[in-house]
Amino acid sequence: MSTGKLYRASDNEFITEVNYKFQDESDSGWWGELTLTDYKRIKDNDIYYLELADRRLGRCRLRKRVNRAVSGVPPRYIYQFTGMSAFRPPQ
Repeated sequence: MSTGKLYRASDNEFITEVNYKFQDESDSGWWGELTLTDYKRIKDNDIYYLELADRRLGRCRLRKRVNRAVSGVPPRYIYQFTGMSAFRPPQ
């Protein structure tokens, strides 16, 4: 897993660092799974920016994976992210 950062798209507010793993990263789309490093409440289907370890940035939606195990107390859920834009190069 790689480490990245999650930002809320509406106001560019930093939420938390994430551990992510791509299931598919191609020109036609990208998606994968992530876990938050800190316990935070995330709204399903809101729009976020995911900053990757190589500092590329892309818009995505998150959806909680209810059929996947959670760990820890408080629980850390696994989220599926789905890309909504091409990645922007680092600035």
